[in-house]
Amino acid sequence: MTQERTVKVHVKNNHAAPDTFPNTPEGEEVFTITRERFDAAAAHYPDVARRLEVFIDWDTETWVSSMQAAEVLLTWDFPTENLAAAAPNLKMIHCIGAGVEHLLPMDWLPDGVTLTNNKGVHAAKAGEFGLMGVLMLHNKVPALMTNQRAAAYDSLYSTPIAGRTLLVVGVGSIGGAVAKHCADLGLNVIGVSRHGRAAEGVHKMVTPDALDDVLPSADFVFVSTPMTPETANLLDARRLDLLKPTAGLINVGRAGVIDYEHLAVKLEAGSLAGAILDVFDPEPLPATSPLWSTRNLVVTPHVSADDGDSYVPLTLDLFFRNMERYLAGEEPLNQVRPELGY
Repeated sequence: MTQERTVKVHVKNNHAAPDTFPNTPEGEEVFTITRERFDAAAAHYPDVARRLEVFIDWDTETWVSSMQAAEVLLTWDFPTENLAAAAPNLKMIHCIGAGVEHLLPMDWLPDGVTLTNNKGVHAAKAGEFGLMGVLMLHNKVPALMTNQRAAAYDSLYSTPIAGRTLLVVGVGSIGGAVAKHCADLGLNVIGVSRHGRAAEGVHKMVTPDALDDVLPSADFVFVSTPMTPETANLLDARRLDLLKPTAGLINVGRAGVIDYEHLAVKLEAGSLAGAILDVFDPEPLPATSPLWSTRNLVVTPHVSADDGDSYVPLTLDLFFRNMERYLAGEEPLNQVRPELGY
C-alpha cells in the first residue's frame, strides 16, 4: 500500500504592533491562528488534516528553520526577499486577508508558487455593516453626531429609503452582499466592476470607464474595491466633485482609493452630506489626524468586515477546502493574479 504524502504547513501569526497587522491587542486576539482553533477546524476535514504537518509560529521567531521544509504558508505577511532560497519547497501561500496590496509588486513570487487570499470570508459581516452605513447616511446620523458634539438640537428629518440610488464601487463578495441587502429595501443599485458582469442585487453594472457617468446620480457610494495600481486614487478630487451635495460615501476598501483630504474639505464645506470611513493610511489613524474632528464624518477603526467570533474559523475552513483541492491536484479557490494585484 502506497504511503500518503505529508504536507508541511507553516502558520505565521503576528504579535500586535502599530506598524504591522494586527495593530491592536484586540486585533491580535481576533486574527491569531492558535493550535486550538486550527485543531477545531481540522476536525471537520479529518482526511485532509491527517496529511498535514503543521507548525504554528509568531512573527519570524523560527522562520528561517521552518520555511526550509514548508510546502504551504498560512499568514498575513512575511519576508519576501529571496523567498525561493528561503523556502525551496514552497508551493502555496494563503493570505488571511482579502487585500494583498501589502505584497505588491509581486515580483518576489517564485515560479510554481500559488498565492490565494481570503475573499468571501468577510461577506456576511461587511454586508451588514454596509447596509447599516447606507441607512446611517440616509438618516443623517453623521450630521446628528456632529450636532451632538456641538450640543446642537437640530431636527434633521429623513424619509423611507426606497427609490434612492446606491453606487457600489467594487462588486466583489463584500460589495455584492451590500448590493443584495440594499436592493431588498427598494434601492436602485448601480455597480462598478472591472469585468462588468451582472450580479445579484445590481440593477445596472458598468466598468470603471463609466464611473464619471454614474457618480452624479448616486445618493450613496459604497467603496469596497481593493488597492491596486488601477484603483489608486480612483475617487480623486475631480470625481468627488461629481457627487451631488446631498450624497454620502462609505469606504471599507482601502484608503488610497479615495482622496481623503479633498473629501474632508467637501464635508467641512457642506458640499457632501456625510461619510463613513473604516480604512486609513496609516493605521491606527493618528490622534493628530484632522479626520477625527471633520464635520459629518464617522470614523470606524477597520472593523467593518472582521467578525470577532468567527473570522479565524471561516479562514481555516477556506484554507482546508483549498488544502483538499491541493492534495487532489486541483486549482485552488481565490487564486490571486499577480499582474492585477488581487
